[in-house]
Amino acid sequence: MFSMNTRSRPFWLSLSTILNRTQVLVVGFFALIWIALVAILVLSPEVYTQTLPKVGKDSLAGETSFLILLSALIALLLVGVFRRWRWTFWLVLIAFFFGLLRVPVSALQIARMIPASGPTWYEALQGVIGAGQFLIAIAMFTGYRKAGVWGEF
Repeated sequence: MFSMNTRSRPFWLSLSTILNRTQVLVVGFFALIWIALVAILVLSPEVYTQTLPKVGKDSLAGETSFLILLSALIALLLVGVFRRWRWTFWLVLIAFFFGLLRVPVSALQIARMIPASGPTWYEALQGVIGAGQFLIAIAMFTGYRKAGVWGEF
């Protein structure tokens, strides 16, 4: 009989035994969002300059502070996903359902029917993120209907 010691498993494999598909989907989404936030700050910092209000003279400090605060929020939500906190599930579910509103707003901003908050590629990215959030919310709700909070879809 073959038994695999959990200590010899790769990290990603042991995560898949701890988390179900719903949790992996939410964790993956948050990881991609964090990577996108850092990439935008490094590659196109003017997006932050355009969208964030000026607080002081040093915009880099403000942008970095914004990234640190968002990173802390994402970390708190990730802890909630790993620990299967009910309030985190409902917060993420409701916020992700409202992500659907980003799609028409982004389309209207790209069409220049309402003022854009950034470059065209940023508005398109916002629409894609909103659509992704909505799809994840549907999966989360399906899992909830099958097995309760943080249930697998």
